[in-house]
Amino acid sequence: MKSIFVNLALFVILTIAFSGLTSCTNLAKSENGTKESPVPVNGNNNQPSVPTDNTSAPGETKNSEFPPPPSILTEAEIKNIDGATFKLQDRKGQVLLLNLWATWCGPCRGEMPELVAMQNKHSDKNFKVIGLNTDDESIDEIKEFAAEMKLNYELAWLDAKTTAGLFRYTRFSAIPQSFLIDREGRLRAVFTGGGPRILGQMKEAVDKLVNGTEQPREPGKLEPVNSGEPVNSGTPVNSGTPVNSGKSKK
Repeated sequence: MKSIFVNLALFVILTIAFSGLTSCTNLAKSENGTKESPVPVNGNNNQPSVPTDNTSAPGETKNSEFPPPPSILTEAEIKNIDGATFKLQDRKGQVLLLNLWATWCGPCRGEMPELVAMQNKHSDKNFKVIGLNTDDESIDEIKEFAAEMKLNYELAWLDAKTTAGLFRYTRFSAIPQSFLIDREGRLRAVFTGGGPRILGQMKEAVDKLVNGTEQPREPGKLEPVNSGEPVNSGTPVNSGTPVNSGKSKK
């Protein structure tokens, strides 16, 4: 009888723990064929230092109020599931929310209804959500998943080199994570992990940027994300601890 109660208690504890997961370790292979390892992160707001990416995007200056996206992203050629390719500079004039995801990632799935709602709400204001699949999943898998989730936004693949570079930039080797980019191609915010708090911050930042109601900020400061405090440009923050999804790449 005692063992039954012990096993029951363990089951309840594990159920609660897994229900609170806000991110998944990305299992996509890096360029050299090895799998990406989670980067240890602090469980509080004392964020680890991150090397600054000082490379400006095309047309940007280092005196801009907001920094350019990391060069690994601006230089990437991104392929849509319809076969077309583009670079970020091709999308200037649009507000972009680049969302890294995979079909097997529970927290990614959990935030998708909110991404759909944001796309619906701001579609007439040249706002685009672009879902960047990080696991090189097949077009059939992605289309089937998109139909199941009723996704209304653009879907594309992010290659292993760019994915690994973004993980190094954010010091967060997990998904979901999202990058908010303004109409001039400047990086406004980085969101790592999922959950209600992160989604609330994301929706607020998108609303302000799309509607032009954000307040002026000090040069070199990004939109406050995740920790609730401004962070230095090139020093994105992270939230929570990467966890293994328990599912390998298809």
